[in-house]
Amino acid sequence: MQLSVIILNYNVRYFLELCVVSVQEALKDIDAEIIVIDNYSGDDSCQMMKSRFPNVKLIENNGNVGFPKGNNIGVAHAKGEYVCVLNPDTVVAEDTFVKVLAFAKMKKNLGIVGVKLVDGRGDFLPESKRGVPTPFVAFTKMTGLYKLFPKSKLFGQYYAQHLEEDETGEVSILVGAFMMMQRELYVELKGFDENCFMYSDDIDLSYRSLLLGRTNFYYPETTVIHFKGESTVKDDVYMKRFQDAMHFFYKKHFKVSWVFSLFMSLGIFLFSVLKKIQGKKVEKKAIKTRHIYSENKDLTKALSLDHHKKVLFHDLKTEKMVISSVSNELIGVEIVLDNNVLSFKACIAFMESLKNKGLTFRILPKNTNFLIGSDNSNERGEIVKIS
Repeated sequence: MQLSVIILNYNVRYFLELCVVSVQEALKDIDAEIIVIDNYSGDDSCQMMKSRFPNVKLIENNGNVGFPKGNNIGVAHAKGEYVCVLNPDTVVAEDTFVKVLAFAKMKKNLGIVGVKLVDGRGDFLPESKRGVPTPFVAFTKMTGLYKLFPKSKLFGQYYAQHLEEDETGEVSILVGAFMMMQRELYVELKGFDENCFMYSDDIDLSYRSLLLGRTNFYYPETTVIHFKGESTVKDDVYMKRFQDAMHFFYKKHFKVSWVFSLFMSLGIFLFSVLKKIQGKKVEKKAIKTRHIYSENKDLTKALSLDHHKKVLFHDLKTEKMVISSVSNELIGVEIVLDNNVLSFKACIAFMESLKNKGLTFRILPKNTNFLIGSDNSNERGEIVKIS
């Protein structure tokens, strides 16, 4: 078997369904398996998996064992030559795994491969590629020096700014939302460190890959949506876990003076407070117009009845008309992409082509009755049921 896709879920039933639909489409021509591990979700994630995806291996934990242990459990059941750790709040393109596998097989002494990630508005996520967060590099991140000097090799290490977002190359750290590697390497590394509940586990795994002499790569020839923030509420528990995770990484890999340790503790605290503030819900702007990219006229009627908003119908031949019609007044415009007629790759490309224009997007996954998407990578997304 070529590939095992490992998806750890916790209370994100609808995002999980969207993710698995996209993964299944991307594995059609690959000898592969999907393994979903559920960390004792309180929603109906498991019931949904059993009814809609009966052929997908589902492992139900009897508690929330955390990100590292949950993924380690999944990989222990994997049969693929390669494993891909994938967040449930992601959407892959139909050719994502084909491309990444082909790239991986060309590389010798390969470590971990990551891809280009965008949020629910098509905006690039800089954490797709990162440098080792040494105390100095972390300092440049927390002080914002990396923003002041984006082209500086010295200050631009945190987000590996030596590489452009569309440039393939070697990086040190990859994000746990999408990490592909040989299963042998995962086993040799003994997987994620279970002493860390979450948050710095991907940094630690990437760094240990480097310590083995392996080379990690950022590969942006395929784009994956990462909605972010779906499984985590930015509360006091989040703050404590985030602080503990960063302390864990520095204590494990770096020896610094007590003065610098005190400074880092303060920095980590302030950074976690910032994360909590960013995670506070942002008031959603009212939708003035929905542009439907679909062939299903019943969908436009259903949305119009549900939301009492003006709904414009466009068939598949009018993509340019959609773009030009929303170019004049963008605030409050939402575009609904129907996966029954549009591939996930087309949906992702559409979102990227219209990024930074103030638009919002929703996807109607194939054979479902809900719209799903996110307007802010720092907060939970939105699910709209279609009656």
